[in-house]
Amino acid sequence: MRKCLLFLLGLMFVLPVFLILSGTVLSRYELKEMMMPLVSGTEAFMHWKFFPQYPTFEHYVRVLFYTPQFFVVFWNSVKIAAVILAGQLILAVPAAWAFAVYRFRFRRLLFTLYVLLMLMPFQVTMLSNYLVLDGLHLMNTHGAVILPAVFSTFPVFLIYRGFCGLPKGIIEAARVDGAGELRIFLEIGLPLASNGVLSAMVLGFLEYWSLMEQPLAFLENQTLWPLSLYLPEIGLDQAGYSFVASVITLIPPIFVFLAGQEYLERGIAASALKE
Repeated sequence: MRKCLLFLLGLMFVLPVFLILSGTVLSRYELKEMMMPLVSGTEAFMHWKFFPQYPTFEHYVRVLFYTPQFFVVFWNSVKIAAVILAGQLILAVPAAWAFAVYRFRFRRLLFTLYVLLMLMPFQVTMLSNYLVLDGLHLMNTHGAVILPAVFSTFPVFLIYRGFCGLPKGIIEAARVDGAGELRIFLEIGLPLASNGVLSAMVLGFLEYWSLMEQPLAFLENQTLWPLSLYLPEIGLDQAGYSFVASVITLIPPIFVFLAGQEYLERGIAASALKE
């Protein structure tokens, strides 16, 4: 009984993906016929064919060979996510190491402020971000989306928990042997806490690949938009094109999740350790 229930729940989650995949190979005429109630505004119900009568790959051809603007917004998403993650590696990892290893005044207070900032939604900090970015003349540039995310506190919190799980004796022994702080960080801290770092990167990619509010608030030029804003602009008369674009958009997150699933599980388990 439990297995049947889990199977049904899993099927409910996977069903939208099957719907999108089937929509990519449906012909324009079949899509128009099935979606006519939605377009016409009538009270009739839509019907769907998971197995098309006349499968076609014309929508894939159109997206991959005749829609250069799609690759522009795809590159925008890659650029935004990659630069954000690189910036977080440079800033968040050393910050987490400092909080976990060193003891200094107001350390707990400062870390509590980090946690409070992590809990604040974007709507709360949007105005202050806007004023700062406008003062730096970064509005309507990718920097307006990248800069606030680079200084996000969530990766610091997640990686910090990983560093807290390191045996203190190893660090003290390395200091006694004459190893410098930078060498301890690079050769002991990073390798032993790599699960927490990689899990933060995986979660970060899944979040920043689908950003919507920040680009919508800070980017006016549509050529700078990421995929997350480009897809809603596709109309119902381009349903097949929209399905193909959605499938291509899903490929990088699925690949990253499958490649980093093991590290994600270990990092989340390590983040549950108490200080």
